[in-house]
Amino acid sequence: MKTDIEIARETQLMKIKDVAEQTGMPREEIHHYGSYIAKVPLHLVDEAEMAKHNLILVTAITPNKAGVGKTTVSIGLALGLNRIGRKAIVALREPSLGPCFGMKGGAAGGGYAQVLPMENINLHFTGDFHAVTSAHNMITALLDNYLYQNRNSCTGLKEIKWKRVLDVNDRSLRDIVTGLGGSANGIPTETGFDITPASEIMAILCLATDLEDLKRRVGNILLGYTYDNKPFTVRDLGVAGAITVLLKDALLPNLVQTTEQTAAFVHGGPFANIAHGCNSVLATKMALTYGDYAITEAGFGADLGAEKFFNIKCRKAGLRPKLTVIVATAQSLKLHGGVPEAAIKEPNLEGLKRGLANLDKHVENMRKFGQSVVVTFNRFATDTDEEIALVAEHCRELGVGFAPNTVFAEGGKGAEELAQLVVETIENHPSAPLRFTYEDRDSVREKIAKVSHGIYGAGAVTYTTLAEKKLKQIEELGIAHYPICIAKTQYSFSSDPKAYGVVKDFELKVRDIVINNGAEMLVVIMGEIMRMPGLPKEPQARHIDLVNGLVEGLS
Repeated sequence: MKTDIEIARETQLMKIKDVAEQTGMPREEIHHYGSYIAKVPLHLVDEAEMAKHNLILVTAITPNKAGVGKTTVSIGLALGLNRIGRKAIVALREPSLGPCFGMKGGAAGGGYAQVLPMENINLHFTGDFHAVTSAHNMITALLDNYLYQNRNSCTGLKEIKWKRVLDVNDRSLRDIVTGLGGSANGIPTETGFDITPASEIMAILCLATDLEDLKRRVGNILLGYTYDNKPFTVRDLGVAGAITVLLKDALLPNLVQTTEQTAAFVHGGPFANIAHGCNSVLATKMALTYGDYAITEAGFGADLGAEKFFNIKCRKAGLRPKLTVIVATAQSLKLHGGVPEAAIKEPNLEGLKRGLANLDKHVENMRKFGQSVVVTFNRFATDTDEEIALVAEHCRELGVGFAPNTVFAEGGKGAEELAQLVVETIENHPSAPLRFTYEDRDSVREKIAKVSHGIYGAGAVTYTTLAEKKLKQIEELGIAHYPICIAKTQYSFSSDPKAYGVVKDFELKVRDIVINNGAEMLVVIMGEIMRMPGLPKEPQARHIDLVNGLVEGLS
């Protein structure tokens, strides 16, 4: 089997202006970033056209460390739908350099189901991540300068809530001290870094509907509190316009193409374990404007990505999926069935059967949102026909559609059965009106409880003293109506990354609540989850190289 990067290089790319025209976009409207990448102006979103088309969410069971191939399946489904004569466009998140040089090595799909040019998408792309990083850290620098210039004045701040970000996995930066070396270097301050996908600016970029909304949200970012306990925002700092200038091009969705020359939007990149895990609202709306079927994905398992997709993104953007596709793999099912991680590639029907409880819980959760559900088995070379038959029979008993796929090895051809199932399900049994887990008017405690008990299966939720203080601040600010964004491990329904399967009646501890006043959501930190990841013992960076002018190791 060829590597991802070999397949990408062998694919004959269409000029991006031709991809745009083929999709129905005016070719003269797009903003070129070379021959094969473009940004698309926001006025091309057409709400009336969107209403005629079908939105599909691709999510997954709880993944193992290698993932379940959700992005690959999302791309493959779009390819499969186009192969059976349906006009489909996929909308995905942009890769972060952190995982690319850490665990993954690339995040543009895989095999014959990729978005291209994959090297550019994985490495810098159109600079959106850098724009977010720069905008975030520009606010930090301007805030530090404000504090320095007002250090002997009552107009200073008594409490700071804004950190720095960097799109690199660097555990050493989680907690730092700045301003050392004398008064000319600033005021000594304890602070730290989050990774760029966890930045509130990233969340704002993905939730904003236009430039004015972007500027409004940026201005509302909470930076800290004054000595008389008043909130201090970017608007109070007087720089909302300057930060918007840094983000004006990054707000435009990026148009690229798949391995089969169909259109794809790749835009925005929040993680789902520490942020809201969805690509931009604007990219999704663009795909829904020009595709009869728009496929989007939400990060990690459905308990994280799909829950936030519905309760945050759909709630705020008015999006209503016609169908949810849950991706399952034999390896992840076996892991959740008690098979040791080192043995999940080996045949084990009993282990896989026990792991089906994890799939059942995710199906149950998606049905709570009113979603029609189909399951796709993402087939790997080590999987057996018996394993696939077992999952297929289980899905029949569960009353959900089932289709295997081989998109990694065969591209769109490997998704034709899945595509047919998707079309038939949408035509005959589309999702009911979306039901949210909680109401805007619920208290923050009620929202956390409803997700913790109803989606995760927790028995109790406790709060640290810091979290209790944040709940009080949220009430005082009058923002308890914001949706919640729970940050916890992606490897379990609980906050314990080793608690596989379907754990029940466990305790969840709310360690902190981060107020994202610009993004208009509350980030609830549970367990030991870190907003700045570390690198593994063998980072993928050790395998990335430039050989004879060609990039290697991005797969």
